[in-house]
Parts: sequence; C-alpha cells; structure tokens
Amino acid sequence: MALFNFANPWLFAFGILGNLVSFLVYLAPIPTFYRIVKKKSTEGFHSIPYVIALYSATLMIYYALNKSDGTLLITINSFGIVIETIYLSIFITYASKKLRVSTIKLVVLLNVVSYIMIVGVTYLFIQPPKRVQVLGGINLLLSFIVFVAPLSIIKKVIQTRSVEFMPFWLSFFLSLSAVMWFFYGFLSKDVYVAVPNILGFLFGIMQMVLYAVYKNCESKPVEELKLPEIVKGTPEIIHPVNNLPKGDKNDENKKNDSTKEKTSEDASDQV
Repeated sequence: MALFNFANPWLFAFGILGNLVSFLVYLAPIPTFYRIVKKKSTEGFHSIPYVIALYSATLMIYYALNKSDGTLLITINSFGIVIETIYLSIFITYASKKLRVSTIKLVVLLNVVSYIMIVGVTYLFIQPPKRVQVLGGINLLLSFIVFVAPLSIIKKVIQTRSVEFMPFWLSFFLSLSAVMWFFYGFLSKDVYVAVPNILGFLFGIMQMVLYAVYKNCESKPVEELKLPEIVKGTPEIIHPVNNLPKGDKNDENKKNDSTKEKTSEDASDQV
C-alpha cells in the first residue's frame, strides 16, 4: 500500500481537507466535556454517540489497512480513537453509577468483543479481495448508524424547544466533513466512503436548520408531578379534595360536617 497517492491531485486534496475538517469535528465536543468536568455531572448528555464513533474509527482503520491507498483514512481515524477514548474516560468518570456501568458494558461489547470477532472472522476465513468488500459493507452500515444516532438529540430539541444539547459547530463541521469525504470516496471510486456521507450531509443540514429555528426559543418546561399545596402561614400540607379517592372524599365531607356542627354547638353554648 502506497503511503500517499499523488496520481490524482484532487483526490489527495479532498483527503487532506477531509482530515482537517474531521479533526475539527473530533474537537467540537470539547466545550461539552469542559462543562461536564466543571459541573462534575454528565447532565442530559449521552455516551452512545461517542462509543459508536470509537467503534467506527477502529473498524475504519482495519478496513483501510486492507485496501490500497488508505493512508488518509488511517491518519484521521487514529486521531479519532485517541480523542474518543479521552471523551469516554471523562464521561465515565462523572456519570452516575447506572450510566457508568451501561457505558462500560457498551464499550466492552462493541470495541472489544465485537471488534475482535470481526477481525478474527474476516482475517481467518475471508480472503483479501473479498475481505475489503465485507469490511466496507460493515463500515457502511455502521456509518449509517453513526449519522442516525443524532436523531435522539433532534427529537429532544423539538420536544424541549432547546438547542442546549445540540452544539451548532458540531453540526456544521459534520456537514462540511461529509462533503469532503463524499468527494474523496467519489474520486477514489470507494462507494463505502462516499455513500454514507450523503446521509451525513443531510442530517448535518437538518440539525443546523433546527438550531436556527429553536436557538432563541424559550425552553419548554418538563411536565412535573403536581405537589401537595402548602397553605401559607402553616406547615400543614393540604391535599386537594379532587385528588382524593371517592371513599376518602366522603370521609372528608363527614369530617367537615362534624366540625361545622361542633362549631355551631360551641357558639350556642357561649350564648
């Protein structure tokens, strides 16, 4: 495998640009993780996109090692493995116990067990020409999952009318990166690189449009359970009668009637 292919200058140019923009994409979540470290909490952020991104980077390197002229894919995905590992380490450190356990399980399942199985099966039982196609198909499927993963965030933005958990610059650089890698795949006739980036570009545009729509909107409050009403001046909690069961309503009415009768009797005695 040649280190770089200078036969097609446009291919090389889009590969370099793809590396530069993808580098910025990987750095885009830094403000998010700075916030997590500062607040010592993962708040409403999810670990799944970072776990899948790490998984995708490791598989893409294995794919690039089995094809010709895959150096530019190896360089950026090597950086991706490093930065995603750092992000996940921070996330696991500050996540709640339940979220920490589920994240570790997912990392082990995908990035250890699944990766070893794919490498072992394809290396031992599939010959190199066919191996590239199989690995390309796996990466194609995984790329779709990576690009579809933000759908949960899109849903959250629409429901809450808040872009708090959807950084604009991440969406912007994802769209730009998708354009660069599409042309890289198109010029290198690599369908496994070109096709998923069409979807990546569309999802990136969708996120930026949502950001423009909801960036100045007031957040929609999450519906909370109605708490018992507290009467001002007393520490007693008064439960609304309408929320009481039917039997309790009758008992409450009887108590009120008996109280009224007792009050009237006391007043007549005083007279």
